[in-house]
Amino acid sequence: MHIDPEARATTGEVAESNFAQAPRSGKRNGAAPNPVSASVDRSTSRPDQGGVYNDADQFSGTADVTKADTPTLRAFALLEHLVNTEGPVSLADIAQEVTLPKASLHRMLASLEAGGLVIREPGQKNAYVIGPRLAQLAVGVMMHSGSRRLRHAILARLVADLGETCNLTMLHETDVLYLDRVEAPWPLRLDLKPGSHVPAYCSASGKLLLAMQPREQRAALVRALKLERFTPNTITDTELLEAELDRTSHKRIAIDNEEFVAGIVCVAAPIVDASGTCIAAVAVHAPVSRAPLSRALEFVPRLKEAARELVETF
Repeated sequence: MHIDPEARATTGEVAESNFAQAPRSGKRNGAAPNPVSASVDRSTSRPDQGGVYNDADQFSGTADVTKADTPTLRAFALLEHLVNTEGPVSLADIAQEVTLPKASLHRMLASLEAGGLVIREPGQKNAYVIGPRLAQLAVGVMMHSGSRRLRHAILARLVADLGETCNLTMLHETDVLYLDRVEAPWPLRLDLKPGSHVPAYCSASGKLLLAMQPREQRAALVRALKLERFTPNTITDTELLEAELDRTSHKRIAIDNEEFVAGIVCVAAPIVDASGTCIAAVAVHAPVSRAPLSRALEFVPRLKEAARELVETF
């Protein structure tokens, strides 16, 4: 990604997407653009020259801003940079990495902040993270992407094989977000439609997704949890939860032993991408009267098989 160091913004300009435009591009004294990182592919040409936007993966966050010749795309490139950073990043650090003058960068960030696309991290002066509007957009993209039908078909086959309800989830802040769910044809069921959230610390998928986070990130998430008791089996002690997450990380399988809903057990398997990152989880749940935990654990090989199929849809 690249941002022209001599870019200029006109105060009060508003982009079509209801937030202020990014700085207008331009150069003085014939200075060449400065890339954000050496990983950017400079061999690509502009779309209006008959070339392509970027030879790199268009979703990898490596797009060069010199190819983004509209204010909206320049602002989007800055959002990509924020998404790809781990944790809050200061204005000074952003300015250094994108080689944009602080004044121009501050105007762009202020516009994005006004639109809810970025926020300042509480307690850290001028440290920015992605905002709730951008996070909600990402959730919407995942839930309504073109791969949804394929994922649903994989879950449907899994339910047909196991005879119990299965779901696909991701971590959303400190909750589990249901991306998709296929119900088994039984009268007893939980009303958890796609888009529903449940606490991560007392669900199998949630504990698995927490456990497989990098250590520092996991610790920060655990500190942010409010460990409310839902059943007698809910873990409400931070040290006990950390121990449970350690076991889960080692086994790479998580269980919910009636921790969220009394009488319901659940087993989850990770969906891991090519880089080894756990991006989602696939799980099965059932009433203990029909499938006690020992029986649900027998579903693990089939869950792992489904996880290998599902990772290809991300």
